Formats: sequence, C-alpha cells, structure tokens
Amino acid sequence: MKSILRLFYIHDPMCSWCYAFSQSWTALQQDLPRDMEIVYLVGGLAPDTTEPMPLATQKMVQQAWQRIEQTVPGVQFNWDFWSQNTPIRSTYPACRAVLAAKKQRTEAEPEMIRAIQTAYYQQAKNPSLPETLQACAREIGLDAKTFIEDLRSPAIESELQHQLQRARSMDGYSYPSLRLVHNNTVFPVAIDYLDHRTMLSEIVVAQA
Repeated sequence: MKSILRLFYIHDPMCSWCYAFSQSWTALQQDLPRDMEIVYLVGGLAPDTTEPMPLATQKMVQQAWQRIEQTVPGVQFNWDFWSQNTPIRSTYPACRAVLAAKKQRTEAEPEMIRAIQTAYYQQAKNPSLPETLQACAREIGLDAKTFIEDLRSPAIESELQHQLQRARSMDGYSYPSLRLVHNNTVFPVAIDYLDHRTMLSEIVVAQA
C-alpha cells in the first residue's frame, strides 16, 4: 500500500513574510508530485484584541516590511496602511475568515488568503476588522451573510484551536513553515523566498 504524502503549509494570512512567500509557494505547488496532498494550517500569529497596536510593535512590523522589500524582488507594500488605519495586533479574525471560507467552499481557502493579503498589503485595508473580511468574502464569491455567521460560530472557533494545536505539534511557531509528513515522520522543509527549487529538492530527498 502506497504511503500518503502530505505537505503542511503553516501560515497566517496577516503575516508579511507569508505574503513575501506567495510567489515561491505558488511555483512550488506547481512542481510538486501529483500524489502529494497540500494541507493548510493557520498558525495564529496574534490572538484576539481590540486594543490599538503598540508603537513598538508597529515599528517591528514596519521593519519587517522594509526588510522584505529589500530582499524579496517584486514584493511591495502599500505604506498608506499606517496612516489610514488604527492598526490592531490581532490576526485570529483573519485566520477564522480563512476557515469560514473553506467551510463554504473548499477551494476558497487559498482564495481567501490572497484576498486578505491583497486588502491588507496592496489596498491598505485592515483585516483585523470584520467588515474588511466580509468584503473579502464577497470579492471571492462567497455568501456574505453565511460567512459572517460562520466567522462567529463555535465550530469555526473549535477548528481554529485544532489547527493552532496541530501546527504547534509540528513545531510550527514561525510563519511561513513547511512540514512534509511521510510514513508518519515529520520533515521540516527550509523556506526559500527566492527559488522554489531548493524546497522541491528537499521534498524529493525526504520522500525517497
């Protein structure tokens, strides 16, 4: 009996480094073996809060944006976000939005991730707010009323906690992270923002 190959992508839709990884991640998926199952897990970068983001945290995030723009070709941020919003250090709502999108339509999971990243990093909108997330849901063709109901539901909260726990069980504490599971063994795959072929080589060796 052939063993099942699973590649877990541990991410957060509001993680700037996950946004920076998008192009390399897309290229990697296109070259993966056809029998490999891709599983998304939200890592939950920052828990629920309605408090404004502290200035020190704002500076830390802005420094990450600057570093990404300097090191990952083609990735740009809309810096108007910082003057047009009250930043909130809470990514759990965006994580729940990804899960609610998947509940409504399985293939909407990566679509919602892209919609959130576009809203946040290109359109300077705040994905910590439910109205921004609902607009993203409409944009990818989901039923907005059902989406909001799911977003607030105990079922989605339960799935969030399940995925957070599973990500941590794989030592997925930084985002993005890749874990290949083969024959019940977990192999970490080093993230490469510039060349997906290095990750592909690691995966091919690990599954051999």
